[in-house]
Formats: sequence, C-alpha cells, structure tokens
Amino acid sequence: MTQTADRADWVAIVGPFRFPWGQASSRRVHGIACSLAAAGRHVVVACGEHGPGLTPLPEAVGPGSVSYLGMGEIPPVGAGKIDKAVRAWWSWGARTVRWLDSRPTRPSHVVLYNGDAPYAARLRNWCRRNAVPVIADVVDRYSPEQLRGGRFAPPYLSALLAFRYHYPRCAGVIAVSSYLSDHFRGYGLPVLRVPPTLNACGLAGLADSRPDEGDAVRLVYAGDPGRKDLVATIVRAVRQVNGAGCRVELRVVGPTVERVRELLGGEPVPAGVRVLGRLPQQEVWAEVREADFSVLLRPPTRFNRAGFPTKFGESLANGTPVIANLTSDLGEYLTDGVEGLVCPDHSVDGLVETLHRALRLSVEDRCLMRKAARRRALEAFDFRIYARALTDFLDSVRH
Repeated sequence: MTQTADRADWVAIVGPFRFPWGQASSRRVHGIACSLAAAGRHVVVACGEHGPGLTPLPEAVGPGSVSYLGMGEIPPVGAGKIDKAVRAWWSWGARTVRWLDSRPTRPSHVVLYNGDAPYAARLRNWCRRNAVPVIADVVDRYSPEQLRGGRFAPPYLSALLAFRYHYPRCAGVIAVSSYLSDHFRGYGLPVLRVPPTLNACGLAGLADSRPDEGDAVRLVYAGDPGRKDLVATIVRAVRQVNGAGCRVELRVVGPTVERVRELLGGEPVPAGVRVLGRLPQQEVWAEVREADFSVLLRPPTRFNRAGFPTKFGESLANGTPVIANLTSDLGEYLTDGVEGLVCPDHSVDGLVETLHRALRLSVEDRCLMRKAARRRALEAFDFRIYARALTDFLDSVRH
C-alpha cells in the first residue's frame, strides 16, 4: 500500500466524490486535505472513482502529506439502473470499509464527506467497532426540489436520513456555513466552520492582471447551475443592458449551449453571450482572471443559506471581483464597492441596475477592486489559514 496509511497518525477522508478535480466536492476535499497537511497531518483521500492507485498530491505543502486513491464506489459510465441501485442501497461504502479493514494501522480520524444514508451508516459502524472518531464534513442541506424524484424519492430520503440521523451522531462536524454550524451545535456537537478553500497563495502573479481600458465590461459565470444558480437571469440581464446600447460581454463556462437554452425556456442565446461548455480547471480559472467580474445570483432558499458557493472564493483568489446578491455568509466577505458589487436581489432588474453601476466604474476603480478581491482571498480562503484550527479540532474530538 503506502507508507502514509501504515503510519499511526494518518487521517482518512472518504466519500463517493471525484478527486482531485471534477466537482465542487473535489475542491472542497482538496482544501481540507491540504490544510491538514500544512499542519503536519498525513492524509489519505479515498474517493469514489475507479482508480487511480495510491497517488501523491503534489499541491500539498507543509510537513504533512496528501495521497489519494479510488475506491470504485461511483457507478462506471454506462452503468445500468440496476447496477446503480445496488451500489446506492446495498453496497454503498462497502469497498471503502474493506479498504479501511485492510490497513495495517487504523487512522486517527475518519472525515466523512457526503455519501448519504447507506454510506454514512457503514462508515459510522466501522468507526464505532474500531474506536475511530468520525467527523462529518457537511456542505449542504438538500431540499426536495434539488434531487431527482422530489420529496418521496429515494435520493432525497437518503440525504434527509443522513442529515437528521447520521451526521448528528458523528463525533464532530466541519460545517461550510454559519447556518450549518448553528444547526449542528444545536445537537451539542463540537463544530468547526470552514468555508471552501484553495491554494490562493499559489495563484500569485497569475491573479495580478490589470483590466482592459475598453468601454465593455467583461463578465464570467463558471460552474454547474443545478437548481442553485440563476444563469437565465444573468443572461437576460446582459441582453437587456446590451439592448439599451451598453456593452457587456458574458462568458458562460460549464453548461452547454443546449443547457443554457433550456434554462432560457427555449430562447436563443443572445448576442454578447458566449457559452464555452466544460473546460479543464486551469482553463476555467484563466477565463475567470480575464473577466472584470464574475457573476453569482442565487435565490434566498434554505439550501442556499446552508451552502457556500465554491466559485466565490475562487474568483477572489484569481483577482476577479464578484457581482452577487447576498446569500449564505457572503456578506462577511463581500463589501459593496470593495471586493465587488452587491446586487440588491436576485431579479433581472436588480442585476441590470448593478451592471449599470459596473459600467460607470473607471479602470482605476476596477483595479482597486481586483486588489481588494485578491487580498480578501488571501485572508479568508487560502487553505493555510485553517491548518491550525483543523488539526486542533481533530485533536479535541474523541470517539
């Protein structure tokens, strides 16, 4: 196997997510693992993919280390409905438990990321048998409309059972937002709040670009809209502003042209909007850096209060100010006119008003915002900031 998992002081981070890239969950786990490594912990990430074998994570810095390997928990591409159902309800987590059993030494802690009820149940049972504290890293509180089938379908019921039964019975919780932090403290659990993090320091130089002096404002949306992000509202606001004779350019990274048209109710993608589809992570960040603002609009629903947008910190780290309405804890990090512009609400009219404000900014104003955005990222979203707090939290949590 590996020297890391042969040690007596290693930490396992487990869950059916992709790693090191591919999803917001990938980047969440990446940040937590790198924080622990920076504090001297040796971390093995057991992800859900089929492969690779144990692989060092080169981005990890500090006296500790991060390695990762695939457990094959995620159904392969092309898997049928029966195979998916068996994995989700019968064998979810079994491969990860067998791997933990095969290690010559037990981890000091298991950090559980997602997995829903069957996966969480298996991991909690293993941790109880082996006297290993399990800590839930909780980043969502799902609502029925987010998951396939709605309120009475298995995906939502499984997520609900994990949230209400399994996570409150863990030894502790790492929460992505103040909403989730307050919720699990209500159970008497030790809780540490950590927003999504990344290697913001590692982007030095790349993030220090100067905005163009043209009269157009360049916007970017980068992500998977799901039911959280109001991409259609953003596109319609850009169309309305351009229709009034102003120049706003929007690049949409992530969804396809077909998906954007679906979100628009079948309307064509208007002039001034370019849909780029999925790109490798480094190309996504290059698109973000080239924009004057990234745009994030979300309705003030419970699941948006509970979560925290990964793309917000990534935009600031790349030196790009954010235009957003305030959901989750964004108000702690986004001051109107400093790290970006606060949209008064999540409507087309609200964003149109904010885009006109952006058009009135001078190049110098935008330069100051870029510097402030970068500074905020270094203060609040670099993984090194949470290294000591995370390792102290693990030390304080007992089985």
